[in-house]
Amino acid sequence: MSRVFEALRRSELETGIPSTVLDPDTFFPGSAPKKPRVDQQTGPSVDQPIGDIAWDEVRTLYNLKLNPFEPSPDPAFLFPTRRYNEALAALHYGVRRRKGVVVLTGEVGTGKTLLLRCLLQLLEQSNTDYAYAFNGRISPVEFLGYVAGDLGLTPTKSKNELLLQLSSHLGARYQKKLTTVLVIDEAHDFSSEVLEEILLLTNLETTQGKLLQILLVGQPELDEKLDSHDLRALKQRIAVRSRLEPFDKDETKGYIQRRLQVAGANSHEASLFPIGTIARVYEHSRGIPRLINTLCENALINPYAWKARSVTPEIIDQVAANFRLGPASPPQPEPAAE
Repeated sequence: MSRVFEALRRSELETGIPSTVLDPDTFFPGSAPKKPRVDQQTGPSVDQPIGDIAWDEVRTLYNLKLNPFEPSPDPAFLFPTRRYNEALAALHYGVRRRKGVVVLTGEVGTGKTLLLRCLLQLLEQSNTDYAYAFNGRISPVEFLGYVAGDLGLTPTKSKNELLLQLSSHLGARYQKKLTTVLVIDEAHDFSSEVLEEILLLTNLETTQGKLLQILLVGQPELDEKLDSHDLRALKQRIAVRSRLEPFDKDETKGYIQRRLQVAGANSHEASLFPIGTIARVYEHSRGIPRLINTLCENALINPYAWKARSVTPEIIDQVAANFRLGPASPPQPEPAAE
């Protein structure tokens, strides 16, 4: 994980975003956030069956200590590309410097939640508290009540009282020089009415800084929603903005090898997924990390891979066909009405 911090410091020189507060000696990849989250997924234990076989058999066959392609967003498996490093440094800078509203967007499966988990681990080293909202199908009052409850308050049913509760709590933490963050995951699913309430929360401030740091994370549809006329005031409050993109071919190779190394493959990860196989993974996944994990995990438990002791391009093709994956085709225009 020290490579992450080295890259973050390089990003500081290239982008001007300071990262001196990041200390690799106090960052423990793989540990769960201290504050439990109801949405946090946990992967299978090493003894839990995968398909028709036991994970112990796969682990023994490939000399692995962990499942290298577990889909859960575990910071231990972070592959620090330049874009990931820049995004993490930008988000951390925006929160720590109390910039107000920070936005992270990216296509489905590009690693937004993983990056978010890494950010929260970094922030926990500085006693930062946060509320984590991910359910966009609630009313504005329910949303405010959820935020208050997640910050440890006893929410009331009145909107005005909720705002007073939050203002008092946030002001008290600010006086102690403590940072509070509101994380909105899957922000593209939140209604414009709830996003307007978030705009009101940005008004909680002193002459020296914002009382609440707001992090909006979502798919590209979030950008479109923020471009709407009704949310132009919220858009103008955005101080830091980052976007994740799929991996290129070289990054796909590095990503697969990185995950195998973390899982214990060490010196034989190159033979397990040869160059030709990785190229086929990239072709079917288009560099999207979630799809890379799906292809590689299912390839490892393929009986033909057991016999070959490595994953062949044909096995990747078979897995891709089973999951109906392939190069994306652009939408076809509708025929003109006669």
